[in-house]
Amino acid sequence: MNFRILAISLSGVLFAGSFSALACTNLIITKGASADQSVMITYAADSHTRYGAIAAFPAADHKPGDKCEVYHYENGRLMGSIPEAAHTYSVIQFMNEHQVAIGETTFGGLDSLGSQPGAVLDYGSLMRIGLQRSKTAREMIKVMTDLVARCGYATSGESFSISDANEAWIMEMIGKGRYEKGAVWVARLIPDGYVSGHANQARITTFPFQKRNNWNDPKQTVYHSPDVISFARKHGFYHGSDEAFSFSDVYNPLNFGGARFCDARVWSFFRKISKEIRDNQAYTNYAMGRFTRDERFPDQRLNPNGFVSNRLPLWVKPDSPVSLQQVMDGMRDHYEDTPLDMRNDLGAGPFGLPYRWRPLEYEVDSVMYFNERAIATQQTGYCFVAQSRNWLPDPVGGIFWFGVDDTDGCVYAPMYCGIKEIPESYAPGNGSMISWSETSAFWTFNQVNNWAYARYNLIHPEIKEYQDQLENRFISEVQVVDKQAEELFKQNPGSAADYLTAYSVSTGNQLVSDWKNFYHYLFMKYMDGNVKHSEERKLLDNGNGKDIPKSPAQPGYGKEWERTMIQGTGGRLKVPED
Repeated sequence: MNFRILAISLSGVLFAGSFSALACTNLIITKGASADQSVMITYAADSHTRYGAIAAFPAADHKPGDKCEVYHYENGRLMGSIPEAAHTYSVIQFMNEHQVAIGETTFGGLDSLGSQPGAVLDYGSLMRIGLQRSKTAREMIKVMTDLVARCGYATSGESFSISDANEAWIMEMIGKGRYEKGAVWVARLIPDGYVSGHANQARITTFPFQKRNNWNDPKQTVYHSPDVISFARKHGFYHGSDEAFSFSDVYNPLNFGGARFCDARVWSFFRKISKEIRDNQAYTNYAMGRFTRDERFPDQRLNPNGFVSNRLPLWVKPDSPVSLQQVMDGMRDHYEDTPLDMRNDLGAGPFGLPYRWRPLEYEVDSVMYFNERAIATQQTGYCFVAQSRNWLPDPVGGIFWFGVDDTDGCVYAPMYCGIKEIPESYAPGNGSMISWSETSAFWTFNQVNNWAYARYNLIHPEIKEYQDQLENRFISEVQVVDKQAEELFKQNPGSAADYLTAYSVSTGNQLVSDWKNFYHYLFMKYMDGNVKHSEERKLLDNGNGKDIPKSPAQPGYGKEWERTMIQGTGGRLKVPED
């Protein structure tokens, strides 16, 4: 097998892509809430200019005085350098060899805190460097917050999902702007057995203030900067009591967009797994941007600041354990079977398309309108489900399920966190947003998805069927691979790494080859508005052995849309009677 070895300088290569506003979704599943007792976090990197690829950073030893050059995650500009760690761990995109993983969503927050002169670290470089220096989620939080305190924070507000094989955390951080160096932040442990999520709106409200961060205390469930409240009060962002302080409401004040464009995505996943959310009209109202500001919150705490009182809880307990497949499907949501279902209005067109082309907001006759923003969206560059399992050695226990393009039409391929190479199909440099590659996973999946957008209700069911078949096969395969790799690891960790690398590389490359053939089949079957006959993804001929297809079906637009088309035509489309 001809593997392409990806050797990447720690200081010279960026994670692919750039960030756009109101993008990205993270779901967080704790060990006690998952069906197999794994910890899972998800990430959809949504941007109209982001190219989907897997960056790799090998482990390395460094000499005293070595420097780590820091490049801006979005624009590639050299920000400066910081002292290098004596040893850095290997990283596969957003998961390291110790099963520590991270995702993010940008919430922006107060404009005056959006930039910090002289700061070296933006959120993307902070994530990468944090992974290179951390063996646990708690250590990751400490590393990241220590770094921004020393080096400054060159980004607006961010929510981070941080996980390892035992715990999952949400951390929210915003820089201090031109006022001071560094950032204010809060991190909360998601209680075991619960599920959380965030989608470009800060989610941490009130929290138990700690006198000190005891990093060695496994019972501590909250960490925060010592000045998270005093900084806000000092600069006039907050005037209430410490007890009523809400990080989200102060540093990212809630508005209609924060609920409807952002938190509604979290609500849509929560309601799938929690009857409490499904049956509570107050939460549905919140997701639709209808706020209440009651004197008391639902838990009967007073609300002296008049904050929104019907907003989503930070975490919920699922009705039953959540499976890996449910998490993957959760990332494919378009508000199906909710009041926001994108299949049910005129924008879906004749073929039930649950997508709306940008811009997000638009003006008609001096009135502003908007398009729904669901979890699944056309502009996703890449997505992942990072799965950490504490019953296996770290290089075997961590699986980085990786997909490219729209989550609704991706296939999550298993990339073990201990691999030494990246499949050529997913490697940086194999194509870009402005250069084509026939072997690129990104362009292959984009071909299929963009073809499906044309006749979604006909083409997408075939994509879903094949997607399920492949992902279910991968899930079954990794159970066998786990056992073999665990045995190899006991004898020789290097042999286990080679075995896992061979499986991940061959699986990724074969998937892209299979998906390219799938595109050829779909294009031939649905070209010109017709639907050719097929069986098991093979087109049928007319029985004469000359590769001439049977007469294709011509389903047209459907009666409902035909009625829509003839409205207002004044009879222009009517066939006259004889």
